[in-house]
Amino acid sequence: MPRGDGRLSQDLDPQRPGPQDACGVFGVWGPGEEVAKLTYFGLYALQHRGQEAAGIAVSDGSGVVVYKDLGLVAQVFDEPTLASLRGHLAIGHTRYSTTGGSTWENAQPTIRATTAGTTIALAHNGNLVNTAELAREVAERGLPTDPATTSDTALVTALLAGRPDMSVEAAALEVLPTLQGAFSFVFMDENTLYAARDPYGVRPLVLGRLERGWVVASETAALDIVGASVVREVEPGELIAIDEDGLRSFRFAVPEPKGCLFEYVYIARPDTTISGRNVHAARVQIGRQLAKEHPVEADMVIPVPESGTPAAIGYAAESGITYGAGLVKNAYVGRTFIQPSQTLRQLGIRLKLNPLRENVRGKRIVVVDDSIVRGNTQRAIVRMLREAGALEVHVRISSPPVNWPCFYGIDFATRAELLANGLDNEGIRRSIGADSLGYVSLGGLIAATEQPKTRLCRACFDGEYPIPLPAGNLIGKHVLEGVARRVGADAEQRGEGGANRPASGDLPLVVQQMAASSNGGGTHSS
Repeated sequence: MPRGDGRLSQDLDPQRPGPQDACGVFGVWGPGEEVAKLTYFGLYALQHRGQEAAGIAVSDGSGVVVYKDLGLVAQVFDEPTLASLRGHLAIGHTRYSTTGGSTWENAQPTIRATTAGTTIALAHNGNLVNTAELAREVAERGLPTDPATTSDTALVTALLAGRPDMSVEAAALEVLPTLQGAFSFVFMDENTLYAARDPYGVRPLVLGRLERGWVVASETAALDIVGASVVREVEPGELIAIDEDGLRSFRFAVPEPKGCLFEYVYIARPDTTISGRNVHAARVQIGRQLAKEHPVEADMVIPVPESGTPAAIGYAAESGITYGAGLVKNAYVGRTFIQPSQTLRQLGIRLKLNPLRENVRGKRIVVVDDSIVRGNTQRAIVRMLREAGALEVHVRISSPPVNWPCFYGIDFATRAELLANGLDNEGIRRSIGADSLGYVSLGGLIAATEQPKTRLCRACFDGEYPIPLPAGNLIGKHVLEGVARRVGADAEQRGEGGANRPASGDLPLVVQQMAASSNGGGTHSS
């Protein structure tokens, strides 16, 4: 089987990535079930959340085995491989890299033997912000680690395995409160499936029931695909343990819910439910709100497929403007590991999208998309529609301007690369070449989620980070690979402290270095 290069992206040009998704995690405890196959299909349903690497860990009660590689779920696993992964308990992961580069060693689940003779495997969706502090603790305690592994997830696994006088359950209740940042974990030893969610519940995690077992997953859509019924969300600050004695729940922190608002805009599948709200319904409502806030006289509303489709449906329904297809997506562009040549790259978005000329020619078009990050995609789409004969192109965006990077599980790029940073609405409109431009308001977006503002993380839109960022700016994808160590040491000597919001002018230097060096590799979600 050919090994992938880990640079797969939903975008045409890996040198100019859009927002990269959070990772997907899946776990199943199911005696008598083919748990590896259940996990495979669960990860298949979560493929949109991470496309760099995939892995599955299984246990038959006598030992834990992990199989992982770079690439898509369907490229990493085949029938013989899955047939060899036998057991009653499994966890799985599909990855975009956060802390630690996109390497085989950083693929998940991570695995570590304990001195008590058991084995722990762990998969992580989210991103920790006290990684440097955890690395110091691991080093000071002399815990064994693989020097080629540079992820925050590996540190957590080492800390869980480094308490020989405790059960995994007890170790987790001691370690989890020390972690700062966003995490939805599934982990296991030989006999027990565990799931844990950070006190803010930034990244989603849900619990489901099989006829002969239990399932945990990043999204309800992954429960649907394996025939599991939704029980409830794993609560913020909760640890769940599942074994032959049933399900046990522990509270390791006081919950302060701050679910990711961008999940509703882009990340989650439309057939997923978050906090009781169907994502497709929320996106349609966002489109309706967008039409109320930014009406325009036009002949047709078209989506940027597929993420703009529900909002475009809502915009058309509210405005009374005909909904139609104006762009055709090549569904397989985001499924190739072959990098486009310079000639093809110059064709821009046409490798990914192509216009339906007969539909758009001579018409005033409203084109609806989920977000603008760097503006490359929107600029190319506007130009392409004009070349196809559109008389006017009005761009409508179903999220507010993205002004701030995410440190909790999504990669938007550095703040300097964000188009909305330093440009007002008119400046952005001119930059992308549209006849008009409208973003949904933050209040309108929040209302569509049917969640209180206080229960949502809105940092990428308003810069208010609910989880404090570390002192000394010691943060970034390569914080364990040497990029941030000098900067962090200098800051410690000056006695600088952290804050919940970066200074309005600049982001931490190491974050800029991190994002600039990562190129097409994803960021922010272990």
